Amino acid sequence: MKNAELAIIIQKNEQTGMYIGQIEEFPAAISQGQSIEELKENLTDALKLLLKTQKEQLKKTYGKEKTIKRKLKLP
Repeated sequence: MKNAELAIIIQKNEQTGMYIGQIEEFPAAISQGQSIEELKENLTDALKLLLKTQKEQLKKTYGKEKTIKRKLKLP
């Protein structure tokens, strides 16, 4: 996903001043930051963790089965 562009939804908490965000294409990737830049960095980390966790779960699910693995290039 080196060149993929993802949309983030951002809200500012007026009480704390923190920015809270979520990646639209991966709703489970949620984070916050003191600035939008920090939020973007934190969301990147959240997405990496989410993808790593999903990959580990797939290994558990398909680990003993014979599977075929291919790369998918996104436009």
